[in-house]
Amino acid sequence: MPDIAAVHDYLRDLQDRICAAIEAADGEGRFVQDQWQRAEGGGGRSRVMKQGRVFEQAGIGFSDVCGATLPPSASAHRPALAGAPWRAMGVSLVFHPRNPYLPTTHMNVRYFEARPAGRDPVWWFGGGFDLTPFYPFDEDVRHWHETARRVCEPFGGEARYRAHKDWCDRYFFLKHRGEARGVGGLFYDDLDEGGFEACFGYTRAVGDGFLDAYLPLVARRQDTPYGERERQFQLYRRGRYVEFNLVWDRGTLFGLQSGGRTESILMSLPPLVRFEYGYQPEPGSPEARLADYLIPRDWLAELA
Repeated sequence: MPDIAAVHDYLRDLQDRICAAIEAADGEGRFVQDQWQRAEGGGGRSRVMKQGRVFEQAGIGFSDVCGATLPPSASAHRPALAGAPWRAMGVSLVFHPRNPYLPTTHMNVRYFEARPAGRDPVWWFGGGFDLTPFYPFDEDVRHWHETARRVCEPFGGEARYRAHKDWCDRYFFLKHRGEARGVGGLFYDDLDEGGFEACFGYTRAVGDGFLDAYLPLVARRQDTPYGERERQFQLYRRGRYVEFNLVWDRGTLFGLQSGGRTESILMSLPPLVRFEYGYQPEPGSPEARLADYLIPRDWLAELA
């Protein structure tokens, strides 16, 4: 049987550990916590750092919520569970750095359980992490994907990395723009193959691997000099993040459909952003270079 208490305890501890590490990396900013309860059942802890030295805004939330009817966004791939009582818990984060040379990043790990009438509970895990640079560096992209591959090594090795890397490329893709949200990473959902312990072990590896993937980039890029041109391009590209989260993201849709806490659901959005009609970067410019990184690629082969 699934050890739900162990999942709950791990996720709360993961939130604590990531907050402590990001506060240490920032040096000035501190997370402020909102603890909240959901009328239909459960609650969570939303933590946001505003106007830190490194992070303009960093949000990380833990939630453990339940309901009487599984929302359509969660049952789309499991129609037999439509309308079943459910429980969901997870940790989700999005960090928006101040420096345009330090990428925005997202990580999420989650557990779902549905209890259809007359059947045993049906459970699954999901999660992953991905990277959204504005001014990409090959060594950063290589490190990010090397860390992702190491995470996968005990759980199917190269095959697991390739499968979840490709899933990430497909999922974090702005279909209306014909471009990826960033340079990818790992993404998976509906994971129950191999039993609870194996799936929980992999989910822990993804959650624990996030800081190994991201903190070295913080150290490398947080003090890179930049000017107003880079800042304005960062704000423009943040608009793509808004577009994806509001148009395509299943997690946002699930939160809103399930009557979740709106502030917590939308804390992934950047604090400042700009939209510009018909923007075209100057050919050959550093801004134009980004387009080459928004096409799903075999990064480890190309950057070896």
